[in-house]
Amino acid sequence: MSPSLRLPARAALLPHSLPEPGVPRGPPIARTPHPPRGTPEPSRLRGLAEMPGPSSTAFIFELLCRGGVRRLHEMQVRGRSRFGPLWKARFGPVLTVHVADPALVAQVLRQEGPEPRRALSCPWKEHRSLRGVPGGLLTLEGEAWRGSRRLLARGLLRPGAAEAFAGPVATVVAELVARLRRLQRQHPRGIVPDIGSEFNRFGLEAISWVLFSSRLGCLGDAGEASADTEGVIRCVGTVLALTLVTMALPRPLLRVFPAPWDAFCHAWDQLFAFAKGHVDRRVAEVAARGSLAEGDTCVTDLLARERVPVSSIYGNVTELLLAGVDTVASTLAWSLYELARNPGAQAALHRELVAATATNRATSGDSATTDSATAAATATALARLPLLRAVVKETLRLYPVIPGNARVVSDSDIRVGDYLVPRQTLITLCHYATSRDSRFFPAPDAFRPERWLRRRDTGDTPGDTPGDTPGHPPGPTHPFASLPFGLGPRSCVGRRLAELQLHMALAQILLRFEVRPEPGGGRVRPMTRTLLAPGAPISLCFLER
Repeated sequence: MSPSLRLPARAALLPHSLPEPGVPRGPPIARTPHPPRGTPEPSRLRGLAEMPGPSSTAFIFELLCRGGVRRLHEMQVRGRSRFGPLWKARFGPVLTVHVADPALVAQVLRQEGPEPRRALSCPWKEHRSLRGVPGGLLTLEGEAWRGSRRLLARGLLRPGAAEAFAGPVATVVAELVARLRRLQRQHPRGIVPDIGSEFNRFGLEAISWVLFSSRLGCLGDAGEASADTEGVIRCVGTVLALTLVTMALPRPLLRVFPAPWDAFCHAWDQLFAFAKGHVDRRVAEVAARGSLAEGDTCVTDLLARERVPVSSIYGNVTELLLAGVDTVASTLAWSLYELARNPGAQAALHRELVAATATNRATSGDSATTDSATAAATATALARLPLLRAVVKETLRLYPVIPGNARVVSDSDIRVGDYLVPRQTLITLCHYATSRDSRFFPAPDAFRPERWLRRRDTGDTPGDTPGDTPGHPPGPTHPFASLPFGLGPRSCVGRRLAELQLHMALAQILLRFEVRPEPGGGRVRPMTRTLLAPGAPISLCFLER
């Protein structure tokens, strides 16, 4: 019997099962409704019947017949332009309210409570139920989620926690640089094709070390990862590509043509099997050794020490495995893509890195066997480089890994703008639309890392830096305009680890290579496949410095 017979109800056509993207620093989240100034009293609020939006027929046609499932980020921008900052859309029995204004996003987040719900249902949760396996941080709700969140935040999110993994990350970064050098020397013009696939290998190697203390050899001298690890990367891609498809296609159609749902479940099964094998190996290894060397730790160890049931460890690390591969890989690819197209920004960043290397040898990171203390010092030094941090922020503004998040505020009706939204209503927070809003980011489609800098970070005179002119402070004029890692209880638990990987990889790549666009290569546009990913392979020219 095909598992498609137990398909979930349609919840939302946005990736609400992944960690929300948050900001390193942001305004505190109040736990009481805080409507914008001028919001009507509850008795005067309008109902959803008065909220604008496309007809169900038009919305379904756009999604299924015009490729809207791959262009959900663009539909956010068009929806805001056509209907304003709030609009509704219905797909089958499920009504979704779209929120595309930072003040309204803040209003929703301030009312979500200590245990926010992501969605009514989704294919990821349905797979866990169908297979009888525990969920992890990305699919759990309520007290189970709270317990996992507390343990993982302690090991990954507290200040300084990510630096504990700086040694392994530095080693993998050195292997990545060596692989890029081999690949560019194989091409007469130094072109490395499809850098996204290389960064997926980097992401898998790094996250496997962090989760299991496992070395996979994805970037080794042999030039190719094993069939097992290549299969993991393919399974990650399959899950991300089919998540929205299995939500968007009508249930009767999937019962007749179950291939998408079957492939989706099979990919998750393979990821769980891979993670289980590495968790079991690590648990047995630690039990046999009795004690671990200083610095030899991983997320599996963290959960095992807290006596988390091994089945729950499987669920948590499998979901973190998926989140840790594609998210870092896509952001790294987009960063180099934009730096290649903006040579001035790349040259300025190179100067910053060279100056930091001259004053702090820890940032050089030449060796593939950098000790943990040196690697931690490197990570700390890089995190203080303003332009490097600005490049990552600007990349995530243009290409937020999660283009939209969903919320279900279940306790009571909530006020959003001029409307009263009933409890159990699905709300989509349109992060892609808010991060490309010209009211908050002048020239919103342009790559301008300097918009995140203060004058003291650039050495310019007042007015030379866009973010330093009167009325235009560094960064967005609204703190909720760009939320690349989310905010509040559901913010991304792996944010600090992701930033560490991005900072260390970008620094070492740009210290050794000048990156240029592929001659004759066209513009690469993003697409939605649960995450926001390049719509075509990105190939770049790497010139050794």
